[in-house]
Amino acid sequence: MKKILTIFSLLLTLTSVKAQNADSLSNIYTNTATNLMLKDSKLVLGGYGEVHYNQPFGNSQYNNGTLDVHRVVMLFGYNFTNKTQFITELEFEHVSEVYVEQAFLQHKLNKYINLRAGLMLVPMGIINEYHEPTTFNGVERPLIDKYIAPTTWREIGFGATGNIFPASIKYQAYVMNGFNGYDGTAKFSGKNGLRKGRQKGIESYMSSPNFSGKAEYYGIRGLNIGLSGYIGDTQSTLYDGISKNDDTAIATADSSVVGVSMVGLDARYKFKGLQLRGQLYYSSLSNSEQYNVFTANADMTLNDVGSSMVGYYAEVGYDVLRSFETKKQLVPFVRYEYLNTHNSVEDNIEKNIAYEKIIMTTGLTLSLTKGAVAKADMQFIKSGTDNTYSKTVNFGIGVMF
Repeated sequence: MKKILTIFSLLLTLTSVKAQNADSLSNIYTNTATNLMLKDSKLVLGGYGEVHYNQPFGNSQYNNGTLDVHRVVMLFGYNFTNKTQFITELEFEHVSEVYVEQAFLQHKLNKYINLRAGLMLVPMGIINEYHEPTTFNGVERPLIDKYIAPTTWREIGFGATGNIFPASIKYQAYVMNGFNGYDGTAKFSGKNGLRKGRQKGIESYMSSPNFSGKAEYYGIRGLNIGLSGYIGDTQSTLYDGISKNDDTAIATADSSVVGVSMVGLDARYKFKGLQLRGQLYYSSLSNSEQYNVFTANADMTLNDVGSSMVGYYAEVGYDVLRSFETKKQLVPFVRYEYLNTHNSVEDNIEKNIAYEKIIMTTGLTLSLTKGAVAKADMQFIKSGTDNTYSKTVNFGIGVMF
């Protein structure tokens, strides 16, 4: 934990030293959905997409590369009035998979409060809300945004969002359905973290409500600091239809539930050509011991969900074209990332060091124009059981409009 805090202390120290002299770069961030709601026309349209090439390589074997239309996403919105708006996001992944990623109705009460209900992104960290390919460096999204806060994480619920302008704070607060932890089979494991528990609005069910919220401070020029939180129990189909007086059935259902308490801290800073970004997740999982026993395999091998997970990264980049008369940007960057889904475990399972990973990513992001990028990077990944880093070269193109 000292290592985590040291990285974020350095990041925040750098930003605070420079912030007062920073130029007028914006530090209030928007995604495609937000951009659509700012438009004046009744029917609005937007989208984003990315195509990737991933080539692993090693010294002793050949490896086939993978080419993939990773995602093509279309957003449609309708402004009924300047206060009541609807946004939906339709995503095509790997050409053959179709999802609804967002579908919510928003009503503006006043300049500080907007009510929102429907299928919404959970406001944890950076990437889950700002995952368009033009908004981050690197071809692939960070691994901590895959296994701890499993991008793209969206659930059905209601709540409020808005800006407290005098305090320079943007906020979100929602009540939502939680992860599907058990529907006849276990959805969580040490290897996959929480990722397979996303319900995605697909005939979602709820045995108990969950809460998610985020506050972003943007009062220092060039700097945006976010604090996010998520708390609640995972959902279980075993609660459906049981008697409130059936203590045995209730105790069985309780064993199929994991309590999730997650906190996220993130910071983004821009000063002239310099770009700094950092993010931290810590997730505490209660009742994991009972869950692992209850969801044991047929041969009585216990499941291996940890009792806590942690992940963080720190990234630095610089636009080397800033001094030239061009609207293009070329950003070399480097990112250090740490992920451990077995940060701590209960006594009934052994900590698996293969779930502890260090990821180094370095590459280039070329912004051809606003909304169109070409990317290239090299990624080095090492787990606790590896003697050397596995290596992958990634190339990609991305658009956002």
